[in-house]
Amino acid sequence: MNLKTPKIRSLPGTLLIIIISIISSTGALTPLYARDISVVVEDTDLNLPLEGAVILSWDGQEYTCGPDGNAVIPVPDNRQAVIHAAYPGYENGRLVIPAGTADNQIFVLGLRLSAFMEHQELVVEAQRPGAHETRTGRSVGIAGAALAQTAEIGIVEDVMTSIKLLPGVGYSGMFNALPSIRGGEPGDLTAVFDGFYIARPYHWGGGVSIFDPRMVKSARLSHGVFSARYGHTISGLLEITARKPSAEEVEAELGVSTSAANLNLSYPLGRGGKGGKEGKGGIMLMGKTTYWDPFIEFAKLFVEEVNYVRVAPYIRSAALSANYRFAPDIEASAHGFIGADGVGASFENSYEEPGKLKGNRDMRFDWSNSIGFFIAGVTLNPSPSTALSGTVGIGFNNAAVAGSMQDAIQVWYSDEFKERIRGRWPSLAPLIQEDYYKLDQILHIEDDEGVANAQGGAALDWDFGKGFIFAFGAQELYSRFTSAANVEANVERRYGAVKDYITLPPHLAGVIPDDIYLHYPFYYTIDVSNQIFNTSLYAAAEYASADKRFGAELGLRLDHIYFAGRDFSIQTYPAVNPRLNLDFNLLEGRGMLESLSATVGTGLFSSINDTVSYIESRYGIEDFDLKQNRSWTSVAGVKLDFLGGFSFNFEAYFKYVFDRAYMYGNLEPGRSDAAQFKFDGQGLIGGFDCMLQKSESRFWDGWISYSFNYARYRNPQGDPASGTGQDWYYPQFHRFHNLNLILNIKPVPRLAVTTRLGLASGRPKPAVGAIESYPVLVFDPYNPANPANGAIIEKWKRPSSYSDSERTTWSVPLDIKVSWFFFNPKGKTQGELYVAVENLASLVYKAQANTTFNAYTGKEDTGSDAAAYEIPLPLPSIGFKWTY
Repeated sequence: MNLKTPKIRSLPGTLLIIIISIISSTGALTPLYARDISVVVEDTDLNLPLEGAVILSWDGQEYTCGPDGNAVIPVPDNRQAVIHAAYPGYENGRLVIPAGTADNQIFVLGLRLSAFMEHQELVVEAQRPGAHETRTGRSVGIAGAALAQTAEIGIVEDVMTSIKLLPGVGYSGMFNALPSIRGGEPGDLTAVFDGFYIARPYHWGGGVSIFDPRMVKSARLSHGVFSARYGHTISGLLEITARKPSAEEVEAELGVSTSAANLNLSYPLGRGGKGGKEGKGGIMLMGKTTYWDPFIEFAKLFVEEVNYVRVAPYIRSAALSANYRFAPDIEASAHGFIGADGVGASFENSYEEPGKLKGNRDMRFDWSNSIGFFIAGVTLNPSPSTALSGTVGIGFNNAAVAGSMQDAIQVWYSDEFKERIRGRWPSLAPLIQEDYYKLDQILHIEDDEGVANAQGGAALDWDFGKGFIFAFGAQELYSRFTSAANVEANVERRYGAVKDYITLPPHLAGVIPDDIYLHYPFYYTIDVSNQIFNTSLYAAAEYASADKRFGAELGLRLDHIYFAGRDFSIQTYPAVNPRLNLDFNLLEGRGMLESLSATVGTGLFSSINDTVSYIESRYGIEDFDLKQNRSWTSVAGVKLDFLGGFSFNFEAYFKYVFDRAYMYGNLEPGRSDAAQFKFDGQGLIGGFDCMLQKSESRFWDGWISYSFNYARYRNPQGDPASGTGQDWYYPQFHRFHNLNLILNIKPVPRLAVTTRLGLASGRPKPAVGAIESYPVLVFDPYNPANPANGAIIEKWKRPSSYSDSERTTWSVPLDIKVSWFFFNPKGKTQGELYVAVENLASLVYKAQANTTFNAYTGKEDTGSDAAAYEIPLPLPSIGFKWTY
């Protein structure tokens, strides 16, 4: 089931932004310096280069050897590194690169033919891209040093920080782990952790993800026409590969920053081989905790607003990773995670504008969340040409929010308002209460949501020979969603829109015009317990020509949904998703151009979102009414690799979205059909991404990427809440332009300066008119005896409407980090001391939206609405990292 932020997501996020704006603590880490070396993999007995051999580097990156068996890889300057090499039919090779090796030095790694083909699973896996590999038209990946230097920074170190810097990802603000992927809805991003689909992998309601970079080996964002092996998304698939423990030596890593502490411990299992140094597997334990409490207490001495914080924002988490190779062709793995987060605040204040407004406000908010999962898997290689794998797992997520606000307001009428009432609505004049009126604004929310899931899958990959690989698989994903919510709030609706559902008291009947707004309490209750059975089957065929000039991938995936509630069930049609990719290697070795490749692909995708989780029997949805979200995606791309480690990638895409689920609610008291569910939404999405990248090297590296996106959506049956009716519109998260520059400068081996600069065009904002006063009738349909019933009050509004042309101003995020490295040349310890500043550009510039105003006085504020979900001030940090 694909991911969707809970409907209460903005509450913890908004509170956290207020808190963090006052007390900011961040952590940032940068990997060690690298120098380039050349590794030649050859047959030890024949001294022949092994073209296509795979080198697994010290940082998890994979490199493929060229025709001369050579690959250029970066290694740390200040410590030794271990690399591995594999080639079908040969024993694995291992090479130690000593510290202090000269730049561009050549090493030779020899492999011997194996009688039992210890690494035989690579016969199949070599045809699949690495978990971090970038493949034109399919995915873009990040791993090793690139992942560390972009993810290990921020209030909470987060892999999503790196993902948001990749081409095709829309800027979402600093404190938002739910970006739009190539114009898709943010909640449609699906996360897979070593083959396990994770429901809602977020802390703080979507503020950050649970994927700490220290538990992740690599991440790959698939936003093109990716393999039929994966589904449950129409926008983007985030594949997370877990970090494996060392099978050779004990490892430890400690990180301490101004906001958090991390500890990783790894221990090898089943040591054997030469000297007893190489094991059959290992186990790793990881833990993380934030500690904002002392900073909150200290800040209370100087900043009065911090006293509103009762429970400092916190995250506590622990993870487990283990693997063991029982035999050369049997390996098992297990991964577990448990985490919790929360925040709480109370707010009380009095405010007054003499002669206009007076009030007392009391607000309380509490958020808590827990999430966990456990995965177990096994991989078998019964023959050199086949690979079998199976995965089972369980997971849960529970979020609870309790919030209340009481605002006792006393507002004085303006003379102009009284005259306008007497002139335009004389029948309402007797309802004016002398010089001022009193009003109680109430908001009360209690919401407990939970998702439990269990899933399992099996896959077979068969190397048929002559360049053909066939793959087959089956997956079952069971999810149970529960929600118990009670909401009490004051709403306003035009009387003409609700008069069929509201009975006015006799003294008001026939007096209230249709264009007068009613102010009344609204109660809403949710109590659902729904189950979703998602069954998937896939088959795929891959082909690569002997000269690697042409490749193709054809796949077919079937996804079926069965929906079951407490007293009803819904059957659906299966979604049939064929996919095709064609790859062409056009040129190789032409001067500065190492290679030129192109790809074209097209396919269908399907998903469901959390909208359908709230379906109840009273909404009358019958069998086959419920549909999966669908998209038809087509991609064309080209990639150029140049000498010197430069590469340029360009992709253009088009997506047609159909059968998209959407929901809107009615606020009429007494209505049993409070929500409307529709399954005919549409979308037209197109654009292009490009990225110029310099691979990791001694003095500098990084990339610059630019994305253009056009995305228009439509709700054919309308949506009264959106203001767009049945017309096409730009979704609220849409941005036309996104540019990211990542630059790592390394003037000397012990010093690194990392800079991240972004430019993002504005999001849609409503077109607004002049601020004006208007009459509102206070009415309580649940308590006709309420003495406030029938009072006319004065409020202020600013007409607003959807606009294709109105946008917020550009966002300009800028982060800088300076790191100093130290190490013991005779031992295995190393460390890092860093200083970082995030959001540095906010000193001179902040993105702007529409201004705000007081709804009871009409006074316009000098500030504006937030143009992005971010913290409007720089966030400095200092930290320390030690590894063994």
